Amino acid sequence: MHAEERHQAILRRVREEGSMRVTDFAAELGVSPVTVRKDVEVLAERGLVARVHGGAMLPEDWAETAPEGAAARTKPSPPTVRTLGMIVPSSAYYYPEVIKGAREAAEARGVRLALAVSGYDSEVEKSQAARLIEDGAAGLLLAPSDTDGGQGRQWYEDLDVPVVLIERRPAQDAAATEHVGTDHAYGARLAVQHFLDGGCQRIALFMRGGTPTSPWLKEGYFAGMHAAGLDGPDDTTYIDLSTGGPGDPGYERPMEEFLEGVRSGRIDAALVHPENDALVVLQRLRAASLSVPGDVALVSYDDEVAELADLPLSAVAPSKHEVGFSAVELMVQRLAEPGRPRRRIAILPELRVRSSSNAS
Repeated sequence: MHAEERHQAILRRVREEGSMRVTDFAAELGVSPVTVRKDVEVLAERGLVARVHGGAMLPEDWAETAPEGAAARTKPSPPTVRTLGMIVPSSAYYYPEVIKGAREAAEARGVRLALAVSGYDSEVEKSQAARLIEDGAAGLLLAPSDTDGGQGRQWYEDLDVPVVLIERRPAQDAAATEHVGTDHAYGARLAVQHFLDGGCQRIALFMRGGTPTSPWLKEGYFAGMHAAGLDGPDDTTYIDLSTGGPGDPGYERPMEEFLEGVRSGRIDAALVHPENDALVVLQRLRAASLSVPGDVALVSYDDEVAELADLPLSAVAPSKHEVGFSAVELMVQRLAEPGRPRRRIAILPELRVRSSSNAS
């Protein structure tokens, strides 16, 4: 049982019975009294219980039964402004709006937001989390870099404070970690349906398969194609740019395969992710005298700069601001009611149709 589960168990016992003895409860949980005593201290600092000799009580009960003046001396006052830690892989592409939404929600709730940027380094994230908690963060909003779906418990599940994942899902469905994120599978299906409504049938998914978003885009794309009764994607219509960049053979080969697919008529539409690659695709198509949307319709994913392309790109736009705002709201509610049912919030993106695709 990790720390937050113990915290919830302590709060349930105190609420059910009015009090809790450290030694008795430690024996029930099979942990040391020192561990439970530290848990009680954490909950008392949050104002959720009052520490008493050998155990804990509800703060309101302690205030009623303690000798005059004792409650004021014993019960710690919860901090006027709580601090939430937020760790994101980048403060540039994609995340500025997420951070802005989180900051606005924190300000509305009278909460301080402490931001750390990991640079997509999981070891940096671990040290940042430890430092934020040591500095008093009551909870962490986290977008972990390690998205390989590893086995077993993840490092953030054993932290001593609640965690809400941002734009990530727990590596295992059985994990109890809460998360707030965009329903990217829905976004991919939006794009597929838009292409179908515009008369396209030979729809490609052109992306980097190693990004955190890629599994959900593939899921939505495959589901949308299957629902339309189209042939399953093949090497022509599912194109992975891997990790290379312009000039790299691992990048240029699939790019040329895509262009050839458009020339031959095997591809008449493409959902492209991430957006910087969508801009390159547009440039390469025009350099090859292939027209957009005449020869191939394009939809970008993320809508960071799609509208600024020389031919404005249609794009699936995640509500990044809402993701950040909702993550703070969920964390604040978790801290106020540790025993409440856990939630996973999926926020639907929208499709913004511009010049690169036919309007449905």
